[in-house]
Amino acid sequence: MFSRITLAIIKPDVCACPPKLARIRELINENGFKVLAEQYRRYTIKEMETFYEEHAGKFFFNRLTTYMSSGPVLVWILHQGETTIPNWRALLGPTKVFKAVFEDPDSLRGQFGLTDTRNAAHGSNSPDNVRREVHFFFPDLTEERLRTLLSEASFSSSSK
Repeated sequence: MFSRITLAIIKPDVCACPPKLARIRELINENGFKVLAEQYRRYTIKEMETFYEEHAGKFFFNRLTTYMSSGPVLVWILHQGETTIPNWRALLGPTKVFKAVFEDPDSLRGQFGLTDTRNAAHGSNSPDNVRREVHFFFPDLTEERLRTLLSEASFSSSSK
């Protein structure tokens, strides 16, 4: 199940700009992604330190956690099929914004990224990380309910 979904985070500077956020929503729809769950809120620095704990001790950790707690973020559970994770990461583009702008200018990071930290959005990179990240941001969402949402999204896609 966790290979058929991904967790996406739209970062604070994009959330602060309604036209950018609207364009990202359009791109998600145009690329066939279905939003299974959505949460819009501001997280504390402690919550972001917990979420990004794998990066603790790295030079960018404080900058990242401070930035991610600087304003509301939009968190989605997305589904597109069997290749949701790589397809979302392809739409995101390279993590490094300079590279995204020149090598993949139509990607989300190529269009909306400002720096390597303020790079517009996040996407899970593996089913194990999807599981961890979904449980972090949606602690009350049971796996049974998630299976139901996934089944409903798959059914609505196949009935078109």
